[in-house]
Amino acid sequence: MQSVALRVLRSLPTRASNSLEPALSCARPATRSQLCISRHYYSTRIRNSRQTPLPGTLRAVIYHRQPKLPNPLQTLGLPRRLFSTLLERTSQHTMVNTTERLAALRALMKENGIDVYIVPSEDAHQSEYTSPCDGRREYISGFTGSAGWALITHDKAALSTDGRYFNQAEQQLDENWTLLKQGMADVPTWSEWVAAEATGGKNVGVDASLLTYAFSKSLKTKIQKKGGGDLVGMTENLVDKVWGSERPARPAEPVIILDKKFAGKDFVEKIEDLRKELAKQKSHGLVLTGLDEIMWLFNIRGSDIPFNPVFFCYATITPTATTLFINPQQRSSELEAHLGEHVQLVDYDHVLTTLTALSEKTVDENAAEPQKFLFPANASWALAQALGESRLEEVRSPVTVAKAIKNETELEGMRQCHIRDGVALIEYFAWLEEQLQNGAELDEVDAADKLEEYRKTKENFVGLSFGTISSTGANAAVIHYHPERPTAAKIDPNAIYLCDSGAQFYDGTTDTTRTLHFGTPTPMEIKAYTLVLKGNIALGQAVFPKGISGYQLDPLARQFLWSEGLDYRHGTGHGVGSFLNVHEGPQGIGTRIQYSEVPLELGNVISNEPGYYEDGKFGIRIENIILVVPIKTNHQFGEKPYWGFETVTMVPMCRSLTDISLLTEDEKKYLNEYHKEVFEKTSPLLSGDQRALKWLQRETAPY
Repeated sequence: MQSVALRVLRSLPTRASNSLEPALSCARPATRSQLCISRHYYSTRIRNSRQTPLPGTLRAVIYHRQPKLPNPLQTLGLPRRLFSTLLERTSQHTMVNTTERLAALRALMKENGIDVYIVPSEDAHQSEYTSPCDGRREYISGFTGSAGWALITHDKAALSTDGRYFNQAEQQLDENWTLLKQGMADVPTWSEWVAAEATGGKNVGVDASLLTYAFSKSLKTKIQKKGGGDLVGMTENLVDKVWGSERPARPAEPVIILDKKFAGKDFVEKIEDLRKELAKQKSHGLVLTGLDEIMWLFNIRGSDIPFNPVFFCYATITPTATTLFINPQQRSSELEAHLGEHVQLVDYDHVLTTLTALSEKTVDENAAEPQKFLFPANASWALAQALGESRLEEVRSPVTVAKAIKNETELEGMRQCHIRDGVALIEYFAWLEEQLQNGAELDEVDAADKLEEYRKTKENFVGLSFGTISSTGANAAVIHYHPERPTAAKIDPNAIYLCDSGAQFYDGTTDTTRTLHFGTPTPMEIKAYTLVLKGNIALGQAVFPKGISGYQLDPLARQFLWSEGLDYRHGTGHGVGSFLNVHEGPQGIGTRIQYSEVPLELGNVISNEPGYYEDGKFGIRIENIILVVPIKTNHQFGEKPYWGFETVTMVPMCRSLTDISLLTEDEKKYLNEYHKEVFEKTSPLLSGDQRALKWLQRETAPY
């Protein structure tokens, strides 16, 4: 890839070639999945720039993050729109001058009678990951972290974010901005800051498509209680107007039709099930905005958003019609043949006008009260405005609930893809251990790329399910750490190494964390690891009656840490999609009170990932993916069925970090049986790799 890029560069005008060639000469070659499922994350602006003079081959390469990338704007004379997002993403330490952007935004605020303007991080679908075209908070503030709110008045600008990003925000925000550190003493939340600034009847504006309807109501109440004016849900995004032609086009990657052999159920059957739910609820229709929900319902996938196999769309289902709102560029004969006469295709940008027309069309003047539309909690205020707020019945999306209960085909796909993914991890850990023992110097990015190389050789591999957390020593204590050059650390064989990674396969989605040590761990590291392991085993062995929630099960994973006065500040488990988002609801295991509202169900797929972290020293996490399955018990109190978990992750636990004396006989038996299963399922796929096979034999030997 590097040599191709250089050949293309040398065919450009001299100034362009000379300016970019040094960066590509030292480039780290891109791995395949970086060039496919997430290529748009770095290159959308380049690929979609109509004025770009760069050939397609270079446009496919230049997105890849390079160390010490020179600023081509100073030397090329090319349009700024070509490189602005690329440059802002090259380093966590880049500071952007936001003076002109803020001045332009404030002028628009004045024109629209807005005194305080809110810029959320979210897109119109409340996606966990966003596309570059939705990086409005990043554009206006210069802050590139994944979470935060930009808040602008006529004379102030504030950025609110959580503790994961305090250092990054301090490095990236210029002198125009004040950092609001969430959770710190005497620091207001972003909504408190907004309410205080709106005191005296000042109006607060926000793009109505970027706030959920439910949250808009609570925010409006908070503002008005403080003496503020109105919360104005705007149909036009003011940051987009400032961004202008520099804003990347919305991606329109090809739609993937998911074969029934992977989906397990025809989409027509799923729609029929939904219509039964509509009839049961006496509702006139359902609006869908969650991208993973729509993908699951129609057995389709995409790649418009990094790591998530989804594309931008909306959907509505009524008793007589089903509509999919899609970018016209993504319509194809294959998609139309797949959907047939069952689904009407409408342009994505027509969703608001179509919903308004649908609402007006379905008014029954003789009815005692208007027929309701089921309106999911993640749907936007803009959609609520279009349908009419009096027509809404706010609910948890029935598609979210149905999607979380995997059918037998999806469950078997999860089992099989985790075996293949386990093989890749075993190959990788064996390779990494050998490299470090031989004195090789590898940084965290080198290691992550090598793991991806192993994964991409596996059947049905599509791409990564999230950015690999490859972390050594103190970096392992940063829960959401993401290694980047030039700051990635060299892997220390005498320190803990934590690897949290996952992949997208056509038959499932994986997410596995293993903590290893390639030298001699300290007594505290061994004890902490073993306590975490005991919690992982306790949850994995749990048996419980129908109706129990993840909120109730969470203490099982923490109990051994608690007994030593230790704990961790993250959830114990999240739902996992089937060739969909690696994080999905509504089920989860953790201390969040909302988990108490959702009992676990047969067919749920969820993670089991207790951990322990010492800031500045080390971090430990052990993560398996588990399925909720029926358990045969000797008794059946209250005639309730009893359930438990099946672990599908097939990667050994770390022997050098395990203090066997702290394990009970039952725990040792469980661990030996698990390791026996890991060996039996993965070793046949390792026959050509003696290094990996020897590593596996050692790590799975019975205690």
